[in-house]
Amino acid sequence: MTAISTVSHIDTPTPTARQVTVVEAVTQSATMAGRGLLKIKHNPQHLFDVIVLPIVFTVMFSSIFGGAIAGDVTGYLPILIPGVLVQVALAASVTTGVQLREDMNKGVFDRFRTLPIARIAPLAGSLLADVLRYIVGTTITVIVGLFMGYRPGSVVGVVLACVLVVVVAFALSWIFALMGVVMEKASTVQGVSMLVLMPLTFMSNALVPVATMPGWMQAFAGVNPVSHLVSAVREMADGIYGMQIAWSLLGAAVVLIVVAPLTLRVYMRRA
Repeated sequence: MTAISTVSHIDTPTPTARQVTVVEAVTQSATMAGRGLLKIKHNPQHLFDVIVLPIVFTVMFSSIFGGAIAGDVTGYLPILIPGVLVQVALAASVTTGVQLREDMNKGVFDRFRTLPIARIAPLAGSLLADVLRYIVGTTITVIVGLFMGYRPGSVVGVVLACVLVVVVAFALSWIFALMGVVMEKASTVQGVSMLVLMPLTFMSNALVPVATMPGWMQAFAGVNPVSHLVSAVREMADGIYGMQIAWSLLGAAVVLIVVAPLTLRVYMRRA
């Protein structure tokens, strides 16, 4: 009787072994995103960077480069604000990977693995919750710009440009999530991510005209995905919808298709 009971127990699938449907996976990811939003609600300091960075970047860069590039601060704002929108969102996506690593080190994801949920739900939910941070960062950037004298040609275009930035930032956050899964310490994720991000943001058209750069740097800026995104935002702010938008969305889609499954696979192997 004992042997029969043991075999029966082994043959019975555990709740975590059950295959979930796509709809269930989406629902469970949304539930995990709700957990992340509650975490932000109880710890508002998680929004500190996306509130302060837009103010600091806009005031500092406009004061430093405004006179040299456009003659005054107001004339430089149409160039600067799209660049700051992208920079703030990308910096916020780095924090996503750092916080993911911190949660994993605390054993939070170990508990999630014991639940009968889709394996991607904890990861996707964590990244979806941080979309709120991207929205706050882009909103603060536009408000600061308007306060300083920024007057876009199309209000609808600016709103759509912010949506585009949020979508691309979410896609790129999977890259930093992969770093968070692979690396052992949050400080390492922060350092390596910023080391990658800084050349991408500063060696682009985000802050200065590409024509002022050395030849080799112009070549890099021309293929830099950050330059394409910044150009798309500038065009949309003027009511222009061209190929830069398509290139930005295509890049985001490629990152999601390639990096999201890779991140999940590495996460499961390390688990």
